[in-house]
Amino acid sequence: MKVAKTIDEMSALRRQMTGSVGFVPTMGALHEGHLSLVRRARTDNDAVIASIFVNPTQFAPHEDLSHYPRPLDQDLGLLREEGVDVVFIPDASEIYPEGFATWVVMDDVTERLEGASRPGHFKGVATVVAKLLNIVQPQKAYFGRKDAQQLVVIQKMVRDLNMSVEIVPMSTVREADGLAMSSRNAYLSSEERRAAVVLYRDLVSCEQMYEDGIRDASGLRRAIESIIAQELSARVDYVSIADAETLEELETIGTDRPALASLAVYFGKTRLIDNVTLGES
Repeated sequence: MKVAKTIDEMSALRRQMTGSVGFVPTMGALHEGHLSLVRRARTDNDAVIASIFVNPTQFAPHEDLSHYPRPLDQDLGLLREEGVDVVFIPDASEIYPEGFATWVVMDDVTERLEGASRPGHFKGVATVVAKLLNIVQPQKAYFGRKDAQQLVVIQKMVRDLNMSVEIVPMSTVREADGLAMSSRNAYLSSEERRAAVVLYRDLVSCEQMYEDGIRDASGLRRAIESIIAQELSARVDYVSIADAETLEELETIGTDRPALASLAVYFGKTRLIDNVTLGES
């Protein structure tokens, strides 16, 4: 496994590759969710490139950039075990050099949910993903469904800008009790970790109500909120039942398009997100 720290190094290694290349962009602190993306990329492609970059432009001033976990040696060991060919680990100054002033800004789908709670977040996400795709030039790039809105944004960016890469969505990987794997789970106290399972319990309940024929989106939102309210340590940021593509809030879930049930909830200072798709074939 080779490690590139600069764009020039990454580009030189990419030019040496033949066949198809799969790309897994990460912010490090790797867990089984990330590794599932790497394994799929390994299965689908002749070579695999991963990146580890904690992107400063997607963090708001009050968020946890300085405390975000960075176990680089451990991460590199995991990627080596999975047979990754190249890992790109640039510094922020490499991605955003002095004088950098060009951003990918998307209207509409970035203004809701995570975008409303974290202004500017998707400007940073879309820009860094666009830059990484341009640098790595993969045939396929792999993203988890846990960050559902991020996936929608990246898919739309690729379509709108005619980028020649296939975005491959992958299912959320969960702990044994259902909690979605996340690097931020490490911030939870033992009590908060126990309480956080309410997110999965909530979404399973929502799925069951949908399977039972309930299509009233407002009723589903209220049901989710009532379950979370039973967990005193949880503080809701948002609960959403939205069109899975436009992310517009729904009053009634139709029969022709899937809906995204998503939520963001604080446990102490730690903010967790999760989602399920309703009506997806």
